[in-house]
Amino acid sequence: MYFHTKQYLFFFLTVFFMNVLSAQIITGAAQTERYFPLLQQKKVGVCFNPTSVIGNTHLVDTLVNAHIDVVKIFAPEHGFRGEAEAGAVIQSAKDIKTGIPVVSLYGKNKKPTQEHLKDVDIILFDMQDVGCRFFTYISTLHYVMEAAAAAQIPVLILDRPNPNGYFVDGPVLEEKYKSFVGMHPVPVVHGMTIGEYAQMINGEKWLDNHLVCELLVIECKYYHHNYRYNLPIKPSPNLSSDEAIYLYPSLCLFEGTDISVGRGTVMPFQIFGHPDLTVGDFYFTPEPIKGVSENPPQKGKRCRGFNLTQEAKDHINNHNAFNISYLITAYKHFPKEMKFFTNPDFFDKLAGNSTLRWQIINGKTEEEIRASWQPALENFKKIRSKYLIYPE
Repeated sequence: MYFHTKQYLFFFLTVFFMNVLSAQIITGAAQTERYFPLLQQKKVGVCFNPTSVIGNTHLVDTLVNAHIDVVKIFAPEHGFRGEAEAGAVIQSAKDIKTGIPVVSLYGKNKKPTQEHLKDVDIILFDMQDVGCRFFTYISTLHYVMEAAAAAQIPVLILDRPNPNGYFVDGPVLEEKYKSFVGMHPVPVVHGMTIGEYAQMINGEKWLDNHLVCELLVIECKYYHHNYRYNLPIKPSPNLSSDEAIYLYPSLCLFEGTDISVGRGTVMPFQIFGHPDLTVGDFYFTPEPIKGVSENPPQKGKRCRGFNLTQEAKDHINNHNAFNISYLITAYKHFPKEMKFFTNPDFFDKLAGNSTLRWQIINGKTEEEIRASWQPALENFKKIRSKYLIYPE
């Protein structure tokens, strides 16, 4: 009992001081003195979303107020000011507040065209990532870098902490399963900031035709990979809490199955369940939520399953890992006569391979599955180490 109390006290104090230190972090965007001079007399294109802020002010408004010539806004998934739910097509238009043209990068074009860039001298990129391979902001980053390299335009990245930056885990994507929800041979949880990741894209020559983008990163001050960073703004409509962000890498693969991850509830990516699941002591009913999840899986059906919120809060006992036990449990307790993997192709894209799906179907244990990842995962960690900006 004494040892457990001592261990808990040590961990509590460690987390406490890490949270205190993380509160002192200064993002790249907040260091205007470092990048405003680089934008003077330039026609600036920006790739922003609702997390692109300094304090409570959107960065594009800050730029306009500073008389910086912002000529184009590139909008990723969820839109420039966060008006769209996951997967919704983003329309090109004009920003209502500033009148600046908005070019969608989540619709017909996921990459800026050379026509889009003909009047742009430099691209400013600032978005809050969550450190997960299938979170599409890093795919947008790839395409922006690729288009900029082809047009010989520099990209200036304003870095932000990674809330899942303290661990690296999961299967590494195989080339065959490359898609917009996984473009690079990295694990599910890569443990890098946007700035570090951009350096890896360049260094590993992952851009088309081995292009190299002219890149400058305004790094965060006082950030450490082991810090637990609480996001001041949710990075997407359904990641509305620290617990959801922590659980997102593990629960997102359910989106290739018939299981609900709580879209259409007040706890998306904190719960999972299904009307016919035979295990779990938590019940919920997904309903449409305008602008967040308007047609959620299992809409209007009472689902049985699990609430993982407290588990995600429990820093001393949680896994700090990509956790596949949730998938294994759900599959084991799902009616055999019903189809669990309702979208196997999408599941495989999220997993980065088809092996994981077949391992679950064939009853492999969590230990056996995790062991199969290790050679590729260890190789990735060696590659990753070359591009880290922050200590760990």
